[in-house]
Amino acid sequence: MSWLGVLEHHASRTPDKPLAIYGAETVTYGEMGTRAAALAAGLQEQGIGAGDVVGLLSYNCTEFLEAIFAANYLGAIAMPINWRLAAPELRYILDHSEARALVCDESLVDLANEATKTMERGLVRACLARPAPDGWTSLDDLRVASNLPSRVPAAGGDVHRLMYTSGTTGRPKGVMITHANLAWKNLAHIIEFGFTSADLGLACGPLYHVGALDLTTTSLIAAGATTIIHRVFEASDVVDEIERSRVTTVWLAPAMVNAIMALPDIEQRDLSSVRLVINGGEKMPIPLIERLQRTFPSAWFADAYGLTETVSGDTFLDRDSIVSKLGSVGRPCLYLEVDIWDEHGASVPPNERGEVVLRGPKVFKGYWRDPDATSAAFAGGWFHTGDIGLKDEDGYLYIVDRLKDMIVSGGENIASSEVERVLYEHESVVEAAVVGRPDDRWGEVPVAYVVVSSAVTTTPEELIEHCRQQLARFKVPKHVELVDALPRNPSGKVLKRELRIRTS
Repeated sequence: MSWLGVLEHHASRTPDKPLAIYGAETVTYGEMGTRAAALAAGLQEQGIGAGDVVGLLSYNCTEFLEAIFAANYLGAIAMPINWRLAAPELRYILDHSEARALVCDESLVDLANEATKTMERGLVRACLARPAPDGWTSLDDLRVASNLPSRVPAAGGDVHRLMYTSGTTGRPKGVMITHANLAWKNLAHIIEFGFTSADLGLACGPLYHVGALDLTTTSLIAAGATTIIHRVFEASDVVDEIERSRVTTVWLAPAMVNAIMALPDIEQRDLSSVRLVINGGEKMPIPLIERLQRTFPSAWFADAYGLTETVSGDTFLDRDSIVSKLGSVGRPCLYLEVDIWDEHGASVPPNERGEVVLRGPKVFKGYWRDPDATSAAFAGGWFHTGDIGLKDEDGYLYIVDRLKDMIVSGGENIASSEVERVLYEHESVVEAAVVGRPDDRWGEVPVAYVVVSSAVTTTPEELIEHCRQQLARFKVPKHVELVDALPRNPSGKVLKRELRIRTS
């Protein structure tokens, strides 16, 4: 079930088929196979072998994919790293993972140097630049065209990739994604969306995240298709690319959708080639859905729910239910079970809230060097997501809140998403996030951070009154702050931790 075996399969049958396009560079399946083997040889000469962790600190590029294949060639573990991290955060991940090598973008070398300046452990440092900076080896120089090593076979349970969670609470944990996890995910998504070698994807989100890497790129590689890669996300560049290249599929986080829809001429652009947009699972008001359908007239806007621990893409909302099941993230993909449990580990009836738990072969192996967290996550034999949700009588999943996002005010539970839903129904509200603020009398009270449209005038007092008309008094925000934007992680999830710090 080796991920490298997927590349070898297509390279042997369609060697001239483009695997990835990056600017003026086109890399075919055959060329990627040759490059990955050569890079594997160079890494092996530097002492990298089976079970070693190879970190990837880079903006999107073809070398990113090449490094993953090269690591797997040796039986090593690829580890994409968030380039938005501060040096101490990067250092923690390198130390905790016990990384043996780091492949780095030239523009991120200063960050890497700062993070590793007191590191005593030897680290193979490969840079995408040529010539390489001091202390680094150019990736070009590392590739060895002769004396290629034998490819290390991979069992399904071997770790293909290590991905550290975004760390919305505490230290990030290393998610062990196996070759089998990736294979089952790819099969499920190919069936769900009907991907074929004729598809043309666009990876415009960061490849260090499962959104762009797994909801677009790895699925399309498994199908023998082609992916256009953008170094970073720029809304206007994405629209230009879709129109010019006739892209058929793309993953977009909610903030990316907002940026695209804010372009002044967006409804005049020809985006009819897009048949699938995978989105991040936030409830969209019907007027926005109608705008999206006008802008992407051929597209299925598939609201999705997923986690790093499941290689993402666990449930998808079918296109016929976008309005009738508004707010749902859909039903589970093939080979995945979804259930809702109460606090005692018992399954609850339809339309009752509880914790979302998952089971299936795409669910990860466990947390790297953290048996206690792994054991807690799989209590009762299912993976505990930490999300509160419900399933309706038709099996459609609704995400209600995070367990940690429940506000307890005077002994009453307040689901922040319920308050957010009411705020979103005000015509001026573009984005909203509700968190608890410590209160001497009530323990906690809800407060809201709101992004409003420039086209509609409103005030915090008006928004509070709007909530007062629709919510019990204890659920009404005690304070509303208008902000330019909500803090989000790379997957588009609102970082409520940052809002709580601001609130306390």
